[in-house]
Amino acid sequence: MFSLYKLARLTLASTLLAGVAGQALAAEPAPMARDVAAKIFGSRPAVTQMSIAPDGKHIAYVGAAAGQATALVVGDMATGELKVVNYTDGKPLNLMNCDWSSNDRLVCQSYGLDIAYGKRLSYTRLVGLDLDGKNQRSLAAPMASGSAGLNQYDGEVIDWLGHKDGKVLIARNYVAGPSTGHMGGPGPEGIAVDLVDSRTGVGRTVERARKNADTYLTDGRGNVRIMGILRTDASGEQLTGEEVYEYRQRPEAAWQPFSVVDNKGKGTVPVAVDPVLNAAYVLKDRAGRKALFRVALDGSMKEELVLDNPRVDVDTIELINDRVIGGAYDAERKTIVYFDPEYRKLAEALGRALPNSPLIDFEAATPDEKILLIRASSDTDEGRFYAYNKDTHALQQLMSVRPAAEGHVMATVQPITYKSFDGTDIPAYLTLPPGSSGKNLPAIVMPHGGPASRDVWGFDWLAQFFAARGYAVIQPEFRGSTGYGESWFLDNGFKSWKTSIGDVNAAGRWLIAKGIAEPSKLGIFGWSYGGYAALQSNVLDPDLFKAVVAVAPVTDLYMLRHEREGLTNEEVNKKYIGTAELAEASPDRHAAEFKAPVLMFHGTTDINVGFAESEAMNSALRSAGKQSELVRYPGLDHQLSDSSIRADLLSKADAFLHKAMGIAE
Repeated sequence: MFSLYKLARLTLASTLLAGVAGQALAAEPAPMARDVAAKIFGSRPAVTQMSIAPDGKHIAYVGAAAGQATALVVGDMATGELKVVNYTDGKPLNLMNCDWSSNDRLVCQSYGLDIAYGKRLSYTRLVGLDLDGKNQRSLAAPMASGSAGLNQYDGEVIDWLGHKDGKVLIARNYVAGPSTGHMGGPGPEGIAVDLVDSRTGVGRTVERARKNADTYLTDGRGNVRIMGILRTDASGEQLTGEEVYEYRQRPEAAWQPFSVVDNKGKGTVPVAVDPVLNAAYVLKDRAGRKALFRVALDGSMKEELVLDNPRVDVDTIELINDRVIGGAYDAERKTIVYFDPEYRKLAEALGRALPNSPLIDFEAATPDEKILLIRASSDTDEGRFYAYNKDTHALQQLMSVRPAAEGHVMATVQPITYKSFDGTDIPAYLTLPPGSSGKNLPAIVMPHGGPASRDVWGFDWLAQFFAARGYAVIQPEFRGSTGYGESWFLDNGFKSWKTSIGDVNAAGRWLIAKGIAEPSKLGIFGWSYGGYAALQSNVLDPDLFKAVVAVAPVTDLYMLRHEREGLTNEEVNKKYIGTAELAEASPDRHAAEFKAPVLMFHGTTDINVGFAESEAMNSALRSAGKQSELVRYPGLDHQLSDSSIRADLLSKADAFLHKAMGIAE
């Protein structure tokens, strides 16, 4: 599974590099075999995150291992030798990311689930370890003596302090208790910023704990300049969905007001601090869309527009070593606008060297930025990691994100638009089987999750699986999606479900009208909110889809409203879902209207959408005499992060669709 390419170091001027990533192969004459496709696309990525040691001599990456497990692998850049130095089995912990606090020390964050106070809750853990995996130290804040609470959040590194001596700034959680054990009186509570030695776990507080603190931004030089605090109601226990930001004019100055973001996300959201310009980069509304501004931190609050797009939101900034080098937005595909001329020039050169991988991302760098880690990807290639040396102009291929797909033809993804029920143009992505004529195919409408989310141009393992099996796939950016401005989001995909689901169904009708889909072989597949959309589409038009596949679906808005009870975001959740027309908007209340057979999959430890929702839907359909099956995955959460389980899901879904649509095996 793990391999480090030992390639000759080629320069950007080399024509050989033009064919390294995403090479075009001859079109396959027939759909890929089901078991082969399920294994290839069900496999979790071999690399999910990569970092490079400050001296450039080693890399570390996190990637999938067997089952639910995740491994941390350290690679020697000179010899190509790889060593698994840490491993989590996913029961309950999974590694998320690791980075270097010095040449020989790493800091890793893991995620897990546990039961506390009668509820299944998520939590994170932060540890320091040597590059050989030894001398592990918890980097959590010390628990107060007598504390009865669960520490859900060990913290995260907010400033690596140059990756020099093993010391880092961590925003970490303090659980309240009657005594700290080493001083009288009640202990601190909330998120503080501590300077922590990753070798010993010992730290000292540089920013005191605040109960509702949520965000801390530094200037990349060890100074906390912006803080975000979540507002609560009169009880002090329930969040309102609003956040108040404060800032410092100078590192040691007093805090003063910066901005307020309301419970719909409208307002000025700081995302980074530039110490040279003494300014904050912020995302804020402009003409109904998010744009990137720079706001002076000298007390004047002077604003300067940095980047916007007339059609879509600016959604991210591009960072290298905590330094802003650009901003990005997704229209038909991701566009990065570089503010740093050196990186703009380098990105253009890499684009010429890797023409089949137009999505170029600078993932990490040594502190002097002499060696860069680059991920290059496309719609047909999930990505490959490269190391680029600025001094020698050498580009070394390191890892493929999905090595199991090597040698197989992938489907291309085409941005399109179609007319919805009210004449609105809906953007979408269309994926056709490799070598297909694009006519009279079995087809799938695949709405995304969220609903506060969107699809982007690039490699999608679900769409690629179905395309490999001979289906056309359309992924609609229905109204209620994010990324297209305030008016497109409406009141979200639950409150505005008739419009959102109407757009989803219109995607199916468009496939038929264009002759892409054979009407008797049109199905719908969705995960999470996408699963809700797949089910609820049958409430609006029971005759459109001939088969429904829903993974971890929302099925009952009454149940969804109550799944956060007892948590601090309970009221925020209830307001998001609303109170009107809940029965009309819940597919399990309309089981009698279904005509298409339904197949559902759900992990029993899902905390995003309760497993009971799929049970309720399955029961309702069966009681109404409809064809329904629920596949249960014990011990798995919302993401079903197990390669064998994902392969099982894909295989069962494809077999179900073939049978329901009358497709010959």
